Amino acid sequence: MGLAEGGRGRRAGLNYWPGFVDALSTLLLVIIFLLSFFVLSQFFIAQELTGRDAVLERLNRQISDLTDLLALERSNRRGLEETLNGLRSTLAQSEADQARLRGQIDAGSGAAGRIAELGAQVETERQNALRAGQQIDLLNQQITALRRQLAALEQALDASESRDRESQARIADLGSRLNVALAQRVQELARYRSDFFGRLRQILGNRPDVRIVGDRFVFQSELFFNAGQSILKPEATPELDRIASALLDLDRQIPADIPWVMRVDGHTDVRPIATFQFPSNWALSSSRAIAVVQYLVSRGVPPQRLVAAGFGEFQPLDTGTTDEAFARNRRIELKLTER
Repeated sequence: MGLAEGGRGRRAGLNYWPGFVDALSTLLLVIIFLLSFFVLSQFFIAQELTGRDAVLERLNRQISDLTDLLALERSNRRGLEETLNGLRSTLAQSEADQARLRGQIDAGSGAAGRIAELGAQVETERQNALRAGQQIDLLNQQITALRRQLAALEQALDASESRDRESQARIADLGSRLNVALAQRVQELARYRSDFFGRLRQILGNRPDVRIVGDRFVFQSELFFNAGQSILKPEATPELDRIASALLDLDRQIPADIPWVMRVDGHTDVRPIATFQFPSNWALSSSRAIAVVQYLVSRGVPPQRLVAAGFGEFQPLDTGTTDEAFARNRRIELKLTER
């Protein structure tokens, strides 16, 4: 790896594809987030609609049961009314028989006993008619109570439908406000990112060993480290001091509710390294990214605004196998992104 990183590559043409892929990835993440929120909103709506349907089904069952009970009570009432009418007819007939028998009292002594018997029957029929009337009154009271229950159920159903409409309106309003807030945050972060990159361009100037690839600043690793090492070279500190100053200004400018981080990415070429300190290119690239992050923290940059990432040899800028291609792939990248 020491030989792999010893040479310096010639300046090659810019490759905009990684930047384009990063931009598409960022857009895809935003779309996925919005879709996730939409799915979540639909889930809550479905839950509330399911609850409403269950309430409606239970109310409908109660209404059906009450309707059946009302029909049964009406049938019983008609039967009792028919019975009462029969009893009244029987009573009238008994009274007619009683009058006729009174006229026949003189016909024989046995007629008096018959009259007494008929009188007892008339009294019994009168008691039966009285009990039937009481049962009819009780049924009327039950029917009135059932009507009140039906009215209360209809009011509860109307209130449930009203709450459902209000809930749907609130969910739609919440989704609209959230979409507006997300769009505003994305626009604000994009504006600060643009300002920050413009300032870094001015600070770094048109140096041939610092390139801009999409939305990333690319530094050849030889600027900061000796071959096969992860200890910062003394001549690297002025560049990192200027970057730290720009990050501190950016941290003061961006509002606290906008999540952002500066990601420091370490990369190597495809030629392997196998030392006690760095058993793989993963270890070397990660150690270099951590060294840059630790230096920026030592210059006052908040650690929560920094991310160290090691990519090893798996994110090449140039897929060639020449020394120039290897040199281009050995690099440190700085990227301002959302957290």
